[in-house]
Amino acid sequence: MSASKSLECCAGPGCAVARTRGLMNDIQRNGLGRRFLSDPRGDIAMMFGLMAMVMFIMIGTAIDLGRWLHARHVTVSAIDSAVLAAGRMLQVNALDESAALAAAERFYRDNTKERPQLKSDTIRFVTADGGTAITAEGAAFLETTVLNLAGLKQLPLLKLSGAEFSKAVLAVGGNAEESIEISLMLDVSGSMGSGTKFADMKSAAKDLVNIIVYDNQGQYTAKVGLVPFSSYVRPPLSVLAAVRGPGPFNNQSPSMMNGNTITHRATNCVAERVGANRYTDVAPAAGNYVLPSYWNSATCEMAASSEIVPLSNNRATLLSKIDGLTMSGSTAGHLGTAWAWYLLSPNWAPVMPAGSGAGAYGNEKLKKIAILMTDGEYNTQYCSSGQHRGVRDKNSYGTSAQRGNCTAPNGKSADQAVALCAGMKAKGITVYTIGFDLGGNATAINTLSSCATDPTKFYNAATGEQLKQAFRDIAVKVSTLYLSK
Repeated sequence: MSASKSLECCAGPGCAVARTRGLMNDIQRNGLGRRFLSDPRGDIAMMFGLMAMVMFIMIGTAIDLGRWLHARHVTVSAIDSAVLAAGRMLQVNALDESAALAAAERFYRDNTKERPQLKSDTIRFVTADGGTAITAEGAAFLETTVLNLAGLKQLPLLKLSGAEFSKAVLAVGGNAEESIEISLMLDVSGSMGSGTKFADMKSAAKDLVNIIVYDNQGQYTAKVGLVPFSSYVRPPLSVLAAVRGPGPFNNQSPSMMNGNTITHRATNCVAERVGANRYTDVAPAAGNYVLPSYWNSATCEMAASSEIVPLSNNRATLLSKIDGLTMSGSTAGHLGTAWAWYLLSPNWAPVMPAGSGAGAYGNEKLKKIAILMTDGEYNTQYCSSGQHRGVRDKNSYGTSAQRGNCTAPNGKSADQAVALCAGMKAKGITVYTIGFDLGGNATAINTLSSCATDPTKFYNAATGEQLKQAFRDIAVKVSTLYLSK
């Protein structure tokens, strides 16, 4: 009988001690201590507890990250939609920044209704790039659940630097993967000297150039040409002979000037074209030259600073030329209209300075735009025969010393302008027209309305601010909207 069994009948404290000693002897003799110490079941339980904790954290983290990814996707998509909607609003609503920003806010809120609840959202929308782009600013944070236990209480949905914010940009040229050519007809007649009108026009024209002509042009280009006009237009000296012919140009007899004793001499300015191609863009050549103009000296009435500037993508040059414009003379709007077409015509490209010739018609990657601006009724046209060649007809505005006895064979300046506009539009050129301070002049309004491609492309600006808005609106509308980061 074992010692443990012999003690089973024993009673009292001594027996208890004896039983304990016997049990320890049995454990030692049978190897039970070694088995207890080597039993792995306690390690497994400990490892399971640790693994459960890690799994709990991982699952919780995955839940938080899933919520973050969903909230981020919704937020980024909502911002993209909002800035694009606002950019389009700028294009179609005359650069109304308040309406565009309101549209952005509305699109953003509508597109984030199903987003997980955020801890904070300060995203708002602002204009950029001189009012020609819409972007976002601010931040948005998602409150964490499980990660909160680890001290990470919130997660940003966008980079705090703002580098991920979308921008809806009204792009021209290379950014829009197309080229654009714009001829800008500017009224520099004496009537523009009233108040701040001339300064307002310069400021508006420079706004357009700053929007259209971008830096670092490559495969695609954005070019603007300037056509100042008054009684005449003054081509660059380098193209004068090619457009009016080699001459000779005889002085006009004073006896033919209503008895005036002033002798008129050919100048560096030119008048209209006569003959079968008077309303076309056929290249200048024998039989298709423009008329020379005459003045009481060999000096053109228009200063050299107001000569035509062929298509250019040099923004600094264009801005400088606009700043240098001066005023003089009356309003021969058909001459400005004709030259606005000639600068955009590929037929006239060979006579233009290198790099300033227009591209071909019908190129889907090339926009051609003519913008015609004046402050009044077209009131000057020219004779074409005998000694009156290139002299104002008897119905034109001006003194008797400035007019001849004849009637212009092409008719009134306004009628000629409308015919030239029809020719431009037939070639695919989009024509915008801007009246400035017309004062309800029905003839001027009708001329400009008829010239515009459609009624939405005629602007009737009563003030300098409205003139600036018209130029900027056109610049934006001819741009292409795209999304950038």
